[in-house]
Amino acid sequence: MIDDISMKIRADELIRMALAEDVTSEDVSTSSVLPAPAEGEADLLCKQSGVVAGLPVFARVFELLGGVRVTLLAKDGDRVEKGQKLASLRGDMRAILTGERTALNFLQRMSGIATYTAKMAALLAGSGLKLVDTRKTTPNMRLFEKYAVRMGGGFNHRYNLSDAVLLKDNHIGAAGGVREAVARAKAHAPFTAKIEVEAESVAMAVEAVEAGADIVMLDNMSHDDMKEAVRRIAGRAIVEISGNVTAENAAQLKDIGADVVSCGALTHSAPILDVSLKNLHPVG
Repeated sequence: MIDDISMKIRADELIRMALAEDVTSEDVSTSSVLPAPAEGEADLLCKQSGVVAGLPVFARVFELLGGVRVTLLAKDGDRVEKGQKLASLRGDMRAILTGERTALNFLQRMSGIATYTAKMAALLAGSGLKLVDTRKTTPNMRLFEKYAVRMGGGFNHRYNLSDAVLLKDNHIGAAGGVREAVARAKAHAPFTAKIEVEAESVAMAVEAVEAGADIVMLDNMSHDDMKEAVRRIAGRAIVEISGNVTAENAAQLKDIGADVVSCGALTHSAPILDVSLKNLHPVG
């Protein structure tokens, strides 16, 4: 069963949507081969080393279809190796065949994100930087993708637009400037909501903190400018680094002195981890 509370609340609806996308009336291929229920077994195999995430979601696909028992042999967050058996399945082969692609899509995508996150976290180790994701997620997959980031050793930024105030360049432009945007946010937002401001220069970062921002995001700034911004903010706000952060440049951020690094690539650019359902066969 899915054991994360937020996953329990919302996962079934999203899994059912994914299954409905794949089957509108019937699984014609499976119905042709197996017109009646037939007991069988199959193995879930890892074809690539990495960090696994989404095993309970994989299993839940078959629970919703019914008639299949999934025995998990690893847990989310585990480092897994090529050739490793991750689960065994036993039950109606029609349900196994119909749910196979949907279940693998979830598992491959989530495991790819967890694997890439673990790689990024290792590159930042020892710096004190907290690695977080962004809202650059696949539509209707945010719940699963942000969960996968956690399984890879990262942390979550705001989940959606209701969680916090984040004043980006267009918000600031619409308000007429940093100070006015922050003042309006303070007047409108709940007192429990933190206010973050995206800054594109050292001067803008300083203006943001002097206006009362709780968090200043240094967006696409040069290495030297980010260090200078951190120096001038001087602990008056949390400092977040953002903008085209990838595994290729993450290590270069370790000496800036910021608190957080946000990385859209964790969810929008992570390749899948290759896993496969194999050895399906009838059993008596």
